[in-house]
Amino acid sequence: MRPPRVAYFPDSFHEVNGVAHTSRNFVAYAERHALPFLCVRAGASIPHKISTNIVQLLELPRSIASVGMEKDLAFDPLFWRHAQEIEDALHRFKPDLIHLTGPSELGMFAAYFAHKLKIPLAASWHTNVHEYAARRLPALFRQLSQPVESTTLDLSTRFYSLAKVLFAPNLDLCDMLARSTGRPVHLMQRGVDTSVFSSRHRTRSFGAQPFILGYVGRLSPEKNVALLPAIQQELSRHSIGANFLIIGHGSEEQALQNALPSAVFPGVLRGEALSRAYADMDLFVFPSHTDTFGNVVLEALASGVPAIVTPNGGPRTIVHDGKTGIIAKDDGFASAVRETLRDSGRLEAMRIAARE
Repeated sequence: MRPPRVAYFPDSFHEVNGVAHTSRNFVAYAERHALPFLCVRAGASIPHKISTNIVQLLELPRSIASVGMEKDLAFDPLFWRHAQEIEDALHRFKPDLIHLTGPSELGMFAAYFAHKLKIPLAASWHTNVHEYAARRLPALFRQLSQPVESTTLDLSTRFYSLAKVLFAPNLDLCDMLARSTGRPVHLMQRGVDTSVFSSRHRTRSFGAQPFILGYVGRLSPEKNVALLPAIQQELSRHSIGANFLIIGHGSEEQALQNALPSAVFPGVLRGEALSRAYADMDLFVFPSHTDTFGNVVLEALASGVPAIVTPNGGPRTIVHDGKTGIIAKDDGFASAVRETLRDSGRLEAMRIAARE
């Protein structure tokens, strides 16, 4: 069989999040294996097309009418002005399959053209939009969080039911989508490059103090980053020397800087700087309840850094509790960090197991 010709419409590509990370890896994989692949994405200030062998990229700008959803994320209600250019690209490429990653303006285009051109549609679930919507409600409207979450989930699954086949990053989401859409759902997990993320990039000696606690990701309410200052307070009460290295950006950045004056906030890191930052951590703390997979947790483990995560979402499927890290509820999260740092032998065993 010849490889299928895939037209891919990602929610984000250049941004710093799991969808963008996965999307860049899809394109890189298609390039390495010379697979026919068209990626239609938002990003450039002017429209431009790139063709590398049989991999084609169509990058289209968002307008000044775009609504900011996060520091580097936006939704453009005027993106439909690109409809003809996208349709022309699809006619030239002749895809066997269209793949969307969510209900963004790109995802809507994907669903629209799959229907119009009678091309099979696949959809992968990357973001629990319903949980994000509920957690981002202003405090005044917090009592509406449950109906907002339920309504958003219903709308999202209705949108996903337009696809013929679905993919999700953990089994709980596979089950939920199968029930709510009636479509076949397949597990689609992730991997990381274990030479890029490795303990060999470490510049600190093991056991050096103060400890470095690491966090990588968006600094936003749905990531539960408000728990990080509580961890610092717990360690201070028990005279355990530790400082945070917090990599990323978002709406909670200033609040965290105020609450954690000794923490280091380098912003977004990439390449060798990110590899070294991970490897120099002693413990990775990721209190999010909403992540569907947790690429950053896998990157930490590959770097030889045990992770402490919550019992909700995808990260708990990555961490082997008590072996490569700890799974802890919010009320026991800070004490789990404290006890792990206190036991140097256990921390070393976890470090080795995490890398393995």
